[in-house]
Amino acid sequence: MQIWHKSSDIPADIGSTVVTIGIFDGVHKGHQVVVQETVKQARERGLKAVALTFDPHPRIVHNPDAPMPLITSLADRLERLEAAGIDAVFVQHYTLEYANQAPEEFIESQLVGMLHASVIVAGEDIHFGRQNTGDGQLLRTFGTAIGLETVIVDDVCNLDDGRRWSSTWVRDLLRAGDVRQAAEVLGRPHRIRGIVQHGFKRGRQLGFPTANLPGVGVGEIPADGVYAGWLVRTVPETKATEHLPAAISIGTNPHFDGVERTVEAHVLGRSDLNLYGEEVAIDFIDYVRPMMSFGELDGLLCQMDDDLRTAADVLSVPVAGRVDPESVTAH
Repeated sequence: MQIWHKSSDIPADIGSTVVTIGIFDGVHKGHQVVVQETVKQARERGLKAVALTFDPHPRIVHNPDAPMPLITSLADRLERLEAAGIDAVFVQHYTLEYANQAPEEFIESQLVGMLHASVIVAGEDIHFGRQNTGDGQLLRTFGTAIGLETVIVDDVCNLDDGRRWSSTWVRDLLRAGDVRQAAEVLGRPHRIRGIVQHGFKRGRQLGFPTANLPGVGVGEIPADGVYAGWLVRTVPETKATEHLPAAISIGTNPHFDGVERTVEAHVLGRSDLNLYGEEVAIDFIDYVRPMMSFGELDGLLCQMDDDLRTAADVLSVPVAGRVDPESVTAH
C-alpha cells in the first residue's frame, strides 16, 4: 500500500480513483463496511482504492485543552486499512486553516483535483469542510454537477440493541473496562503500545516480573483493573511477531500507595524475557477484576495467584504460577 503525505507523493499516472474519507480511529466494524465498499467499487471499475485520513485527530486540533487518546496509532490504522484492501492512503496534516475550507473547495481541490476521485464512498454520517457544513447530500448534489459519483453507505448497527458502531462507543466501553464488548465493536481486541521501562521491580521480587509501560504512548487505556490479554512483540533477532499470554494490571498499585498510573504486563510463566527499551503492544481480551488494596502481603499474593489462573483460563493456555525471582534475567 502506498502512503502519501503531500500532493507530490501521488504518482503522475495514478489515473481515476475511488476515494473514501474518514479519521478511521480504531477502524471498527462501521469503518470496515465503508472501506470494503470502497474496495469493491474500485475493483469493479479497475481503479485504485484510496483512503483520505487525517493526522492529528481533528478534535485535538479544535479542542487542544481536552485531551483525547486515540484508539489506535496511525501506524496501526494504516496497517488495518491495508489489510482491508486499500491501495493508497493520503495522510492529511490537519490544521485549523485546512479545516476552514468551504465544502465545495474541499471536494473540487482535494478529492477531485489532488486525489483524482471519480467516485466517493462515505458513511451516512459524513461531515466535512468549514464548520462541518458539508454532508452526504451536498456531496451528492455538488458531485453530480462536476461529474463525481457518490456512494453513501448506511450506518452499521449492533444487532442486539441497534446502537451504531462508532469510535465514541469504543471509548465508552474502554473507560468502563469492558474490553470484550469493545473487541466486538472493533472486530478485534483493543491494542495499546508503549516502550517498556524500568519500574520499582516489586513484581519481580514477588515472583511476578512485569513489563512496565508508564505513560503509554498510544492507545486509549482501559479502566483501572486486572485484565487477561497478550503482549505482542517483534523478536529482535528474527523480526518474527510473538504473542505472549499475559495478566495485565492497570492503575496506581494501591497496595503499595502508588500515585502514577501505569500499565504492567506479566507474561505467564516467563522469567527469561528482557524487554527493556522495546516497543510492545498489549491486546486486551477480558476484564478479570478491579484494583484492590490488601491488608497483608499474603492476601495480595493469593489474589495474584488467582489472577494468573483466571488469565490462563481466559486465554486457553496452560496455567503458570509464580516464577523464581532468582531466575529473572532482565536487569
